[in-house]
Amino acid sequence: MISPGVLDILNDWLAIKSAVQSRSDNTIKAYQQDLLDFFGFLTQHHGAKLGKSALCTIALSDMRAWMAHLRREKISPRSLARKLSAVKSFYRWFSETEGFDATAVLSVKSPKFQSRLPRPVSEDAAKSILECVQMQSNEPWVAARDLAVIILLYGCGLRISEALSLKGKDTPFSRSLRIKGKGGKERFVPVLKIAAQSVQDYIRLCPFELGGDDPLFRGIRGGGLNPRQIQKVLEQTRHQLGLPSTVTPHAFRHSFATHLLNAGGDLRSIQELLGHSNLSTTQAYTAVDTARLMEVYQDTHPKAQ
Repeated sequence: MISPGVLDILNDWLAIKSAVQSRSDNTIKAYQQDLLDFFGFLTQHHGAKLGKSALCTIALSDMRAWMAHLRREKISPRSLARKLSAVKSFYRWFSETEGFDATAVLSVKSPKFQSRLPRPVSEDAAKSILECVQMQSNEPWVAARDLAVIILLYGCGLRISEALSLKGKDTPFSRSLRIKGKGGKERFVPVLKIAAQSVQDYIRLCPFELGGDDPLFRGIRGGGLNPRQIQKVLEQTRHQLGLPSTVTPHAFRHSFATHLLNAGGDLRSIQELLGHSNLSTTQAYTAVDTARLMEVYQDTHPKAQ
């Protein structure tokens, strides 16, 4: 059993993550679940109620036992690394607040895992999807909405959460759009004419008022559009076109970056457009480009067979 005092400490940390560090609701929920799972393990591991003093006296053996437990549960190295990162972040703050040594937690090394390369949609596939996606609904305004969202993902490199967080007051779009991304960081992205026009077409057909702070993109009943709806539309479209399951909303953001890189865009500019904090994140797209060139080489070079 976890004591109320420990839960209060956790809630204080989550509040700081949300208010001060502007973490998204999904991130806060993931932190909360990871820490509750960790506290639950400590409770079972020691066979006693978990209180504040137990948190302050955690030992390296406790951390090793927790990591071994996760591996027995077949938790992937990537997920294990994420959970460990959450625990370390909590203990970094907690130890500074309470003034104790958290080396037992902070010294644990994260498991190594192979980073997955972004899986962009090819230019031909992207064109086919844009032509087909608006045929998935019999409601003209819904078809226009789905097309507008996907064009924003592909044409502006937005995350699905960023596109669906746009407000009615953000329209009509000018030549650039101010986006609030991860961690509350703001960036400006250029808006293609086709993107601005697709949004205006949707607004013209939409049966709901779209002004002020109300969501720009609406569900069938008038509430804010759920990202699952766009995922579902893409699933239907890719099945019709015989495309792989890697064709997701986020794949269009990858495509935006990869196609810019292929056309001669520089990494620093693409980093700014995507809102990446670190250039290393953006550099993953150079690996995609290299991998694609190697595939062409293997398929076509006479000495590669």
